[in-house]
Amino acid sequence: MNFSYVIEHMEEDEDTTKAIPPWVELEYAHMRMLAGPDAHVQFTSLSQSSCNFLNSAFASTSGRSLSKFSCHRDGVLDLMKKAGMPLEKVCLLDPKAEKELSPEDDDGRFQWFLFGGILGDDPPRDRTAELRVRGFPTRHLGPVQMTTDTALGVTKLVVNDHIPLNKIPYVDHPTIKFNAKESVEMPFRYIADGNEPILPPGMKKHLHEDMNKSFDF
Repeated sequence: MNFSYVIEHMEEDEDTTKAIPPWVELEYAHMRMLAGPDAHVQFTSLSQSSCNFLNSAFASTSGRSLSKFSCHRDGVLDLMKKAGMPLEKVCLLDPKAEKELSPEDDDGRFQWFLFGGILGDDPPRDRTAELRVRGFPTRHLGPVQMTTDTALGVTKLVVNDHIPLNKIPYVDHPTIKFNAKESVEMPFRYIADGNEPILPPGMKKHLHEDMNKSFDF
């Protein structure tokens, strides 16, 4: 089945540019890679400047391995109304859900999988609560906090590739090494490639630059 993955944007735009922060752009681009060519990734509740920015950034990155994408100023509820999508067909990925996501969830009960903004806060902020109260059916992805792109990638592996959550290789709280003296620990769970976390392309460079900025006075 061809699923849609909906990202209800909950990040603040950059104060100076009124566009999304660079790390969010990297995660959003990575989602298209992880979702795959048969999927559709929809970004909702964006400002007009963020819509324009993402449309421009992604226009030059089309390819057979990437999902379709669309950017919307509407929130997910308005988008559902326009698409005629009933609430029971939209699964909210919620850390507080009672049931875990399973390969059986690909049986047609869900068509959209909804993620609440950027999940990767440390310590976690329960931003999914804003969507939970709407009454969506829910599933969780396990007990360890993930970045949103990782959560999307895990969801795709479960419902599209039929890999149970406990069979997916993970690395928790990895240390990203930049050189012999510089490193940073990431307080999240990632899908593993061998012993290494699967990060968005460009994220390691961004983290290093961001770390160096913090030491500029």
